[in-house]
Amino acid sequence: MSSGTAEGGTAVGGTVNGGTAVTVRVPAKVNIQLAVGGARPDGFHDLANVFLAVSLYDEVTVRPATALTVTCEGPDADQVPLDRTNLAARAALLLAERHGIEPDVHIHIAKDIPVAGGMAGGSADGAGALLACDALWGLRSSRAELLDICAELGSDVPFSLVGGAALGTGRGERLTPLEVGGTFHWVFAVADGGLSTPAVYGEFDRLNEGVAVPPPEASEPLLAALRAGDPVALAASLSNDLQAAAVSLRPSLREALAAGLAAGALGALVSGSGPTTAFLTKDADAATQVASALLASGTCRTARTATSPAAGATVL
Repeated sequence: MSSGTAEGGTAVGGTVNGGTAVTVRVPAKVNIQLAVGGARPDGFHDLANVFLAVSLYDEVTVRPATALTVTCEGPDADQVPLDRTNLAARAALLLAERHGIEPDVHIHIAKDIPVAGGMAGGSADGAGALLACDALWGLRSSRAELLDICAELGSDVPFSLVGGAALGTGRGERLTPLEVGGTFHWVFAVADGGLSTPAVYGEFDRLNEGVAVPPPEASEPLLAALRAGDPVALAASLSNDLQAAAVSLRPSLREALAAGLAAGALGALVSGSGPTTAFLTKDADAATQVASALLASGTCRTARTATSPAAGATVL
C-alpha cells in the first residue's frame, strides 16, 4: 500500500495516527484488449483482459461516523447510488466484517471518472474505500487480503487497487502485472447515458448464440507493443470482443468511433462495456486535437484527454 498525508492526520504504513479522515486517489481504466469466452455455468465469462490504468481519478475520503453513509459530488453524481449497493459501501462492510468491527464511516466520493462509462469508476471507488478504511482503522491488511476482498467485490476491483498495467484472467480478477515501455496518450469520448455491463454481456451472448466462442487469449503483438511503448503498433492491436454488443445496443457509438479516427487517432475502441469510446493518439498534441474534433462532431457529451499507465489506489 502507498502511504502519505491524509486529511486530518498522517497515514504511516496504513495506520492513521490521530487522524480523522483518509483520502485515497484511484484511477480509471481502459481495456486495450478484452477477449471474451463463452458463458460459463455460473453466468460469468472467462476473459483475457489487458488493463491499463489512466490518469482520470476519483478521490474517496472516509472519516469516522455514527453509521455507514455515502455522499458523492462531481459529474453525473446524481447517477451514483448512495445506499449499501454502492461498491465503496460494500468494501467498508466486507472489511469491517472480516475484522469484527462496525463499519461506522462516512464515505465521500469526489467523482471525475465517467459514471457507467466502461472505465471502472464504481470499481475504483470500491478499491479506494477499501484502502482508505484499512488505513483509517489501522488494520495493516496485507496486499493479498485486500486483493481477495477486491475480487469478492467485482471483477474489475482488483485492478483498480494495483493500477499500472496487467493481464486479468478468470473473470478478470486474477492479475499478472505487465511491462509498459513508455507513456501512451488517450482521448475518452463520454456518451450521454450509461450502458449496463450485464446487458452488454447479454447482448454478446445473443449475438454469439450457436457460435463456438474460442477460449480467450492475450494478444502477443499487443503485449509486445505495450513493452516497447509503441503507440502505432499498440493501436493496430487494440480489440474488444464486447464492442459489437455495445454498438448493437447503442448504434450511435459507430459515429463517435469514426469521428475520432477521422480526426487522426491511431486507433479506437469501445472502453470495456461502453459507452465511453477510447482513442489512442501519437502524442499529447494529437490528443488535444482529437478531443476538440470529437466535441465539434457532436458525437459525444464531453471528451477527456489522459495518459497511461497510472498508479493504482494511493493514500493522499
